[in-house]
Amino acid sequence: MEYIPFSTGLNVSRIGLGTWAIGGWLWGGTNEKDAIRTVQKALDMGINLIDLAAVYGYGLSEEIIMKALDTPARREKAILATKAGVVWNSGGQVWRDASHQSIRKEIDDSLKRLNREYIDIYQLHWPDPKVSIQESAETFKALYNEGKIRAIGVSNFSVDQIKEWMKFAPLHSVQPPYNLFERETEDEILPFANQNNISVISYGSLCRGLLTGKFDLNSQFPQDDIRNTMDPKFHKENLINYLAAVEQLTDIADKKGKSVAQLAARWVLDQQGVTTALWGARRPEQLDEISGVSGWKLDQKDMEMINQIIITQIPVPLGTSFMAPPSLVAH
Repeated sequence: MEYIPFSTGLNVSRIGLGTWAIGGWLWGGTNEKDAIRTVQKALDMGINLIDLAAVYGYGLSEEIIMKALDTPARREKAILATKAGVVWNSGGQVWRDASHQSIRKEIDDSLKRLNREYIDIYQLHWPDPKVSIQESAETFKALYNEGKIRAIGVSNFSVDQIKEWMKFAPLHSVQPPYNLFERETEDEILPFANQNNISVISYGSLCRGLLTGKFDLNSQFPQDDIRNTMDPKFHKENLINYLAAVEQLTDIADKKGKSVAQLAARWVLDQQGVTTALWGARRPEQLDEISGVSGWKLDQKDMEMINQIIITQIPVPLGTSFMAPPSLVAH
């Protein structure tokens, strides 16, 4: 496993474990025993950054992580990055709330679920149009000064929103969507983060499994799975183009003795400014390919070939910016 300094001085693994699917929300549910074994296997493989959010499974992902960190060694090793700003009710309704009162309640709830005295990296999950960025940022700054959080991050923010945040609070990391098929992040976010010593934790590195090479036109997903409900790339009329690109990317990977998933993750890591790429998994075997991501790089010729495939097969990318669930957009 490769490691890199985080902007606060921590050494984080370049592959981080994404736990949205572990929570089950919008992923067709989860199996707790499998999820615990997945977290523990990730740690055994050298992954130390675990990315969570309170809303993943309505608190379930945080509870599972706490159960998985069942020894002092595991608790010491894990660097936990969780999120606030998205809340829910008993009926499963979800909405944004980045107010001072909500964030204060959320961090106390997260600390209790995680059985910790502080959060390593605390992130605002989404900007809230009803609440000023100043209010949210100042709340995070207060938590930082109180020692309840060790680093401050934001997720799904534009550069203008990031600049506004930095007027009122430190910012140590940003978390945007970024993969071979979703590349808007490289236009502004990556250059800005690189220039301002802000770590980048990119999510969606395998584009919700599309870049694993395991899907075809007949692939089926649970009814409430995000790939059924929200992502137009998985609609059959669009999927054919993405699958054609994956097939050609697989040819490049094969020549390097790698899988297309390893190629896709390596591509993200080789982009200037990226600190850590998140690899989502909820079963231990979904981590098996990670060991083949480290210890090599793509050269300029590889990058040009990969870009040509994307341009040729997907001249008009769909959903280049990850879309929030409708309930989050509406609120």
